[in-house]
Amino acid sequence: MKKTVFVASIIGAFAAPAVYAQSSVTLYGTLDAGLVYSNNQQGHSNWQQSSGSVSNTYFGLKGNEDLGGGLHAIFTLESGFNLNNGQFSQSNNLFNRQAFVGLQSNQYGSVTLGRQYDSMVDYLAPLSEAGGGYGNNLAAHPFDNDNLDNSFSVQNSVKYTSANYAGFQFGGLYGFSNQAGGFSQNRAWSAGASYNNGPLNVAASYLQLNNAGSNVSGAISVQNGNANIASNLQRTFGAGIGYTYGPATANFVYTHTQLDGVQGIDAGGIPLAGVTGMNLHMDNYEINGRYALTPALSLNAAYTFTDGKVTGTANNGDPKWHTVSLMTDYSLSKRTDVYLEGVYQHASGEFGNFGSNVATINTLEPSSTGNQVAAAVGLRHRF
Repeated sequence: MKKTVFVASIIGAFAAPAVYAQSSVTLYGTLDAGLVYSNNQQGHSNWQQSSGSVSNTYFGLKGNEDLGGGLHAIFTLESGFNLNNGQFSQSNNLFNRQAFVGLQSNQYGSVTLGRQYDSMVDYLAPLSEAGGGYGNNLAAHPFDNDNLDNSFSVQNSVKYTSANYAGFQFGGLYGFSNQAGGFSQNRAWSAGASYNNGPLNVAASYLQLNNAGSNVSGAISVQNGNANIASNLQRTFGAGIGYTYGPATANFVYTHTQLDGVQGIDAGGIPLAGVTGMNLHMDNYEINGRYALTPALSLNAAYTFTDGKVTGTANNGDPKWHTVSLMTDYSLSKRTDVYLEGVYQHASGEFGNFGSNVATINTLEPSSTGNQVAAAVGLRHRF
């Protein structure tokens, strides 16, 4: 349960008119720590202590002030960090996940400004294994090419989110480049919608990034570790459908990512050589499911086939990835659980000038071959 601290009296001490408004600030977050074994990272097996194998480790503050008439002032400040050493997920950025303020209407929805997640994260990601909070980081699609694992958020953004109309919700976001004379130098926009009513859940979304990384003050700061991929143009779209029947839930998600003029690709902190200038198109087909054996014990599984196409380089290619994840989770309480997860990835084909494709399970350094296996055991606490 999230801890809510009412601060109306504190606000009143500084501004008397605010005494009559009901305000609240909520502290929340997730802590995830465990051990990960991988059979091959750059040619060597590895045991490592991991932060965020299943869920990202972060803390945040949410505020809500009732302005009357169904109108609220809202804000969110959210910071990701490494639980092993306490360092921020991005250098010199305290609130590196989200930082925004805005107005919310019970009838019409909300408008917010600041650093925020795009529509792929808001609408489609909950249907995926990674974005649904079950397999998360290790189970993400290669390089998290569609951002369903929320590898990055968009700076300088204005966002609209509709109210919930009988299960239907929609919204959009625009991220400014903030560069004089370079309006398109690192800007972003996205849109999406979802319908969730009873056992059925469907969603679709679109994301476009222009010249990501060409301007460090723009929408996406690749240089600060905000994204795994930088390209002159990225177009990503997708759709998904899910159905729940009793203790079982099954989802299917399809996404397409078009990367033209790749500037760089990061795999587990290792920049891939030979990818600059290529055009990389990736189609991700994912099926995942969850079954609750008991209220405390659940099983989760997912399979993703990623079909790639490389053009625009001296050596074109057709890289492919098959990723399978299995996970069991046991809740010790409403806020604390333990998990065991295994992930296998098989890669094949030629990856342009990079050469033969190699397996790259998300968050891990690349394998030296087309196969990679990882197993994680850990503890997760939500507050």
